[in-house]
Amino acid sequence: MWLDRRPGALPGNATGAPPSSSSRPISPLPRRTSSSRGPYLASQRPGTTPRGSSLSLASSDSSTSLLASSKRPNGSTLRQSTTVEDAPDPEEVLSSILGPSPGGAGLGISQGSSITEEDLNLDFDFGDLSLRELANSDAGTQGGGAARSQTIEDYERDKARFEELHRSIRACDDILSSVETNLTSFRNDLAAVSADIESLQARSTALNVRLENRKAVEKGLGPVVEELSVSPVVVSRISEGHIDEAWVKVLVDLDKRATAHKKNTNHVQSKALEDIGPLLEKLTLKAVERIRDFLVAQIKALRSPHINAQIIQQQNFLKFKELYSFLHRRQPVLASEICQAYLNTMRWYYHNQFTRYEKALGKIKLHTIDKGDVLGQEDVSRRTTVLSASKIAGPPHDAFNIGRRIDILRTSNQAALSSYLAEEDQSTHYLEVPFRNFNLALVDNATAEYTFLAAFFSPALSFAAISRHFNYIFEPTFTLGQTLTKQLVTDTFDALGVLLSVRLNQHLAFELQRRRVPAVDGYINLTAMILWPRLQSIMDAHRESVRALVAALPTRAPSAASVKTASAAPHVVTQRFGQLLDGILALSTEAGDDEPVVTSLRRLRNEVEVFLTKFSAATFGADKRKRERFLYNNYSLVLTIISDVAGKLAVEFREHFEALKTSYQE
Repeated sequence: MWLDRRPGALPGNATGAPPSSSSRPISPLPRRTSSSRGPYLASQRPGTTPRGSSLSLASSDSSTSLLASSKRPNGSTLRQSTTVEDAPDPEEVLSSILGPSPGGAGLGISQGSSITEEDLNLDFDFGDLSLRELANSDAGTQGGGAARSQTIEDYERDKARFEELHRSIRACDDILSSVETNLTSFRNDLAAVSADIESLQARSTALNVRLENRKAVEKGLGPVVEELSVSPVVVSRISEGHIDEAWVKVLVDLDKRATAHKKNTNHVQSKALEDIGPLLEKLTLKAVERIRDFLVAQIKALRSPHINAQIIQQQNFLKFKELYSFLHRRQPVLASEICQAYLNTMRWYYHNQFTRYEKALGKIKLHTIDKGDVLGQEDVSRRTTVLSASKIAGPPHDAFNIGRRIDILRTSNQAALSSYLAEEDQSTHYLEVPFRNFNLALVDNATAEYTFLAAFFSPALSFAAISRHFNYIFEPTFTLGQTLTKQLVTDTFDALGVLLSVRLNQHLAFELQRRRVPAVDGYINLTAMILWPRLQSIMDAHRESVRALVAALPTRAPSAASVKTASAAPHVVTQRFGQLLDGILALSTEAGDDEPVVTSLRRLRNEVEVFLTKFSAATFGADKRKRERFLYNNYSLVLTIISDVAGKLAVEFREHFEALKTSYQE
């Protein structure tokens, strides 16, 4: 280890002048190429106190320098040094070279010591200067000031500082080395990830190309493969699966495959088509067998007692309408037989149900309005009747007053009376009540059945065929309804009841048009053909009764006493005619001039006017004033009764009687 010393004065050179170059030999050590003076000389700055640093051999056992590659603040570098064990004390060696200092105690070198050959063989580097030149140079640089030798304490302090700095730098080196290692590893990992991404991109491109190729192949071959193959799931579901919506979807798929196979067989011959043909045929036969059993079971359920046919139709037939279409395409004869079985079953069902309903309605008590209740009958009896022909006394009734009977046309309740309520009803009604309930129930059921037939059997059957099937089902039921209508109106003289039935029948016709059920139009027309002639006959009976009154009037002139006591009050026939006219006009607010009731009503009005004119003449004789007062009172009564009725026909009659009233007004 080299020691950096700054001796204050060298022996034999008290003045500090540098010795001549010839006074000492040139140092045998090799010269340094560096411009610095070596580690043993410290650069001095002007105006500062020079300070040297020395390293003690006793305290330095490191084989490496404190700073391997770092620089000091002043820009000098620390060189690596080595420690020689058992080396002589540098001070002693220096003292032996320079000689004893003045006074014998300057450098602490013992007197009488001499330089040995071993001392001369040491490797010293004085920076191209001799030892004396080096000493003189240090002395001259310090401006003649006294050199202060570095103490052991300063050395130890500098040593500790440099060691701490050395450790800090080494820790920084370790951290930087770790960062460098991590960055190198990250760079390598990033390069590997980049390579993997490139590989994945290449694989993705290849897979996309393969996918596009597969789609193109599948698009071309998919339909062909579908037509040439049958899934095991389809076979299992058709053969053993429960018949539900999923089974229907599988059946539709099987039907498409069978149709396509038949079409392809006619154009293309291939081994695949020949192999799949028997399988499709067997599956079709199995499906036909299962459909037959299913439909037969549902038809049998319709014959169960107290069953609601509409529920079975909606839940067990309409949900599986594709079954009959498939059966009709594959086995038309079997489909026709099943259709006929259904028609026979529903024919029996509706006839049986409506027969029971007609019997329940037959237990409703009705008012009896017979020929004793005509307009010209003086003694009008009040009786009631039952459709079963048993006659019992009943509450009084008015055959000429419409009253609240017209509410049956204006009611918002479109439900028919149930059989149970009809059997338990103890009140007495007019004939329009059973007529309305029976026909309303008939129209509702007919609408439901026609809608079902059109939904279930089409497009397998045409609408003409469906209409024929509908008429076949309801033929006995329609006959039953017509029989009931005839039974209600044949013997009655209730003109208002028959006209109410006509209006109810017209409303049902409008409702059927709104529901788009043309198959019931025949029944509606036949019912109208029963009602209108009977209404005409009843109106003729009223007219004949009035004519009979005219014929019964006395032909000779009344006596003066009878004329004096005769009353000018309206006649009872006028009262009845006014009420009957009011009811007919109220039921004809929307009627046209071509209806039969209009002509009959005008004829009846003429007969009543003739009767009143002749009755006034027979009662009051030559007293014109009383005759005109009597006619005025009668026409005023009629006009008062019909004053609140609306409609074209009502306006016509009001104008007519207003003119008559004005003509007889005093």
